[in-house]
Amino acid sequence: MQVFVTGGTGFIGAHLVRLLLQQGYTVKALVRPSSNLDNLRGLEVEIVKGDLHDSDLWQKMQGCQYLFHVAAHYSLWQSDRELLYRHNVQGTRNVLLNARKADIDRTVYTSSVAAIGVGSFGEVVNETHQSPSEKLVGDYKKSKFLAEQEAIQAAATGQEVVIVNPSSPIGPLDIKPTPTGDIILRFLRRQMPVYMDTGLNFIDVRDVAWGHLLALQRGKSGDRYILANQNLTLKQLLEQLADITGLPAPQQTIPAWIPLSVAWIEEKILAPLGKLPSVPLDGVRMAQQPMYYDASKALRELGLPQSPLNAALKDAVNWFISQGYVK
Repeated sequence: MQVFVTGGTGFIGAHLVRLLLQQGYTVKALVRPSSNLDNLRGLEVEIVKGDLHDSDLWQKMQGCQYLFHVAAHYSLWQSDRELLYRHNVQGTRNVLLNARKADIDRTVYTSSVAAIGVGSFGEVVNETHQSPSEKLVGDYKKSKFLAEQEAIQAAATGQEVVIVNPSSPIGPLDIKPTPTGDIILRFLRRQMPVYMDTGLNFIDVRDVAWGHLLALQRGKSGDRYILANQNLTLKQLLEQLADITGLPAPQQTIPAWIPLSVAWIEEKILAPLGKLPSVPLDGVRMAQQPMYYDASKALRELGLPQSPLNAALKDAVNWFISQGYVK
């Protein structure tokens, strides 16, 4: 079976491509001319140059039975607002329209737990929860919510579209890196003397890749599946990293108003003057509330694997070090 993948050069996409090849699928990967191809180097993948907004995308999908639309623009910077809606919402709409035109049998759309939102403080939520769009913090979350609506609407009109909502993936090949990878890197570089009292759900990125393939094989069109594993406080994650590396974990928490103030000054005052901000305001606002999720539906209906998080953290640490991210 031939599969068309968008976002194959990214963190989740690169692991999905490897899994598909391993499972005997033939892969066509859509990449922008400016994309970093390091994550696809040496793989037997047909590279297709193009963009999510191409009107002839359906022609590039010819011969493929399935589509994984993984590509998205991730940014918490408020200056990237227009890009977020253009790539995540309009891009998804165009990809789904072209998939229909190309007679793609089934699409798996990569959403995010960001689109679901959060419950009351520390509450663990599942697929039945939905924060009102106006309560979603930042344009990244709002854009992923609206993009997910495009997938739901496509499924409602008869297109076979299954939605997956990964939490925070951990593992090797995190070239950008993701916000979770950035936490690990800051820890390794000793750039985290203090931490915020927050929490996240984490999952091995290779389990996320399996969740995508299982969604293709077993998922119900129009449904969404949270791909998640362990809910941890940030303190617990940092303690695991300390056990793995032998480096001390930060012991002091910092009140939210301090990073909020720094981020506001950097983004609102200094960034327009040309200074590159270091802390995204929306990132701090998100961290004010733990983001905990329940993956029971994906375990029950898809058979989502739950690999030990400690092994994923070790692999991420070793990969960052071996690739020269840490001096």
